[in-house]
Amino acid sequence: MRYITFFLIFLVIVSCSNTEKQNLFTSVEIEPLYSDSLSIRAIEIMGNSLAFAANKGTFGTVDLGTGKLRTNVQKYDSILPEFRAVAHTSTDFFMLSVANPALLYKTGDQGAMELVYKENTAAVFYDAMIFWNDMEGIAVGDTMDGCISIIITRDGGSNWTKLSCSDLPEKIEGEGAFAASNTNISVVGDKTWIATTKRILFSSDKGRTWEVQQTPIRSKEPTEGIYSIAFYDENLGVAIGGDYTSPEQNTSNKIITTDGGLTWKLMADGALPNYRSCIQFVPGTRGKGIVALGFTGISYSSDKGVTWSQLSDESFFTLRFQNDSIAYAAGRDRIAKLTFR
Repeated sequence: MRYITFFLIFLVIVSCSNTEKQNLFTSVEIEPLYSDSLSIRAIEIMGNSLAFAANKGTFGTVDLGTGKLRTNVQKYDSILPEFRAVAHTSTDFFMLSVANPALLYKTGDQGAMELVYKENTAAVFYDAMIFWNDMEGIAVGDTMDGCISIIITRDGGSNWTKLSCSDLPEKIEGEGAFAASNTNISVVGDKTWIATTKRILFSSDKGRTWEVQQTPIRSKEPTEGIYSIAFYDENLGVAIGGDYTSPEQNTSNKIITTDGGLTWKLMADGALPNYRSCIQFVPGTRGKGIVALGFTGISYSSDKGVTWSQLSDESFFTLRFQNDSIAYAAGRDRIAKLTFR
């Protein structure tokens, strides 16, 4: 009996300890870091710096220790590109512009950005990019010539190749992707999920072969669909969107999978959050903590998306976590530090 009692006490202690490790947020403190007349939809944490790229050809970094800001302007002929996608390896920073011409820049050997890919086509529009590792990366764009646009590098970003439509699922009428937050691609190991306006494209081998995952997210209108996708591990994933022209709608706009996308189901349907452009897992919460934000505010769930609370009505486009309580967000005219409490 004595040993049974000890065992039960041990279980209670362990259970309480695990509960205490859960970060249950009730508020968020917003600290401005950078302000300018820009639309900032792409940010990445690189070591102790936050790198970003925006419209008007503007890009730069914020030192997360000192707050020191460095900015520059990338011009192409007479064009000031609008950058909505960025990515990085352990050595280089990349930024990709929307619209024609599509311009992909990489950190150059001489300190300036180097143009490594260009696509001149009226319909071109790239939306997001990410790297699997230091050598292999991927970017996705809207439908052209019968399929979603996908370019891939296998040499650290020096050269990029566009996939043939014969290697990709055939397009659905009206299918595209949203360049809202640089988060419609998620990778875990070799696995890749790309969220389009109509469905999810999945690759188990870093973009060599592709298959389709269907979801219950509404996508009847051109402005509806998935805006952001995130995977905690190779099984647990979430996606969110809606319609930015009807941001109050909260039905059929957020989904979850626990089997790697084989099946997706609606979460918190008819409840918060409504339209959001970015969704991210909170580090260190075993996939239970999720934050979703957009120009409609910042929402938080501590139970894998079953229930949500509105932490702030402040407007942002995109978000990246530094640790289990600090994140950085960007939006119209600003970048800010978010401290969740």
